[in-house]
Amino acid sequence: MIRTPSPMAALFRRGTLVSGRALQRGTLFVAGAAVLAACGGAAPDATDAARPQVNTAGLQTVAVVDSILPDVTEAVGTAAPLLSATLSTKLMATVTAVHVQEGALVREGQLLVSLDVRDIDAKTAQATGNLQSAEAMLADAEVQTARMRALYADSAAPKAQLDAAEAGLARAKAMVTAARGGVAEADAVREYGALRAPFAGVVTQRLVDPGAFAAPGMPLITVQQSTSLRVSAMVPPAAARTLSRGASIALSIEGAETTGTIEGVVAAPSGGLFTVNVLVPNRDGALPTGGSATLLLPGAPRAVRLVPASAITREGDLTGLLVQTATGADRRWVRLGRTRGAYVEVLSGVNAGETVFLARTAEDRS
Repeated sequence: MIRTPSPMAALFRRGTLVSGRALQRGTLFVAGAAVLAACGGAAPDATDAARPQVNTAGLQTVAVVDSILPDVTEAVGTAAPLLSATLSTKLMATVTAVHVQEGALVREGQLLVSLDVRDIDAKTAQATGNLQSAEAMLADAEVQTARMRALYADSAAPKAQLDAAEAGLARAKAMVTAARGGVAEADAVREYGALRAPFAGVVTQRLVDPGAFAAPGMPLITVQQSTSLRVSAMVPPAAARTLSRGASIALSIEGAETTGTIEGVVAAPSGGLFTVNVLVPNRDGALPTGGSATLLLPGAPRAVRLVPASAITREGDLTGLLVQTATGADRRWVRLGRTRGAYVEVLSGVNAGETVFLARTAEDRS
């Protein structure tokens, strides 16, 4: 094997005097040779050569385009049931029975909770007896008054007796009115011992069991009607100006897209913001009550860059596209905006006019 002496070795051959200028020239020569080797004289990096190539065989391509679409402002709120009632009583009584469980469907007027109302029953019986006594006294007073009127007409009774009979009749009528009020009051109080569903809906909370003691105002059971939901969200004044009562608006509830009708737009108490209430039909109960809702408020048109949602690839928290290049495909990580149907906005990472590959489906891989 023949060894080629290096330039520095030639400078230090036996018996040769090397000056500082010559040493400097030799050093520069070696440094220049090293730079040339690094810039292109050496073999390609093994890491670049080992980079895996993306297999794009059979993949469809689509061009990235810019479109002018209405801007959308998102307002986050909560989807609450339109009707919700927590039932309580005015009595201090023991709970004798709870007739439903949580999640039960109930109809309007259905009995839900029963209380011990034996003392109310006794007062009702007493009031009923007073009414019957008053009605009997009224009947007797009417007979006596009619007799006195006849006698007075025949000049057989003085005017004083007729006046006394008329006064007795008036007192009897007043006693009947008071007795009837007592019976109505007892019946009304007794109604507080039977809690009934104010509307058709679902039992969402059962807060007592038989044997518990109920106090006035104590919550006992909650019923909600989820066939219609109300979404309330705070929006800035600029977005509120474009909204009107009765207009249709797009929204999503827990990721499920739907539409609703604007019930009203009112100024928020805090000032500077507006509250938008939207009514959403939910007859099949598919939308969850209490779920997070997002209103999509329409705005002025703007340019958006769209790609099919099927072109997006994901690795962990990263989202990317396979962009067609002269030598194949290049994977780029991109930042996405909101989804618009089958398309998604790309905020950065790809330019209009470039071509991207659609992701391979499970059917393609089989």
